[in-house]
Amino acid sequence: MKDPKHAPRAANPVDVHVGTRVRLRRQILKMSQEKLGDKLGVTFQQVQKYERGSNRVGASRLWKISQVLDVPISFFFDGLSDNYKSGQFAEDDQMPIVYDFINSTDGVSLAKAVSQIKSKAVRRQLLELARAMAKASSDDDEDE
Repeated sequence: MKDPKHAPRAANPVDVHVGTRVRLRRQILKMSQEKLGDKLGVTFQQVQKYERGSNRVGASRLWKISQVLDVPISFFFDGLSDNYKSGQFAEDDQMPIVYDFINSTDGVSLAKAVSQIKSKAVRRQLLELARAMAKASSDDDEDE
């Protein structure tokens, strides 16, 4: 029987969300984990742990990260659901999809490109195009 005191703890969903946002912004800036670590005074391995959510980011460290990555503190909490209870996200929450998207190379590139579009109308058209393409793709799969 395993000793519960020594069982590895699962990452808290909020820590994972904050870490994912750190990774997204770092990649948008084309900054390496090593460079971010140097600016924070930690190793790149520590940055990796922050980004995975396996190590919680303290308040003063998050403040420093926000300065280095040139974003407000609120950036790290944007998109965080109010619907989670006891550290778990609701079943209908889209956060796992967001994490998968942000953790993919294409997701980061697409997020960077879309964030550079100034026109809200053009961003909306792009969203509608993506929805239409996704629907067409799923319709094609059903036809096979």
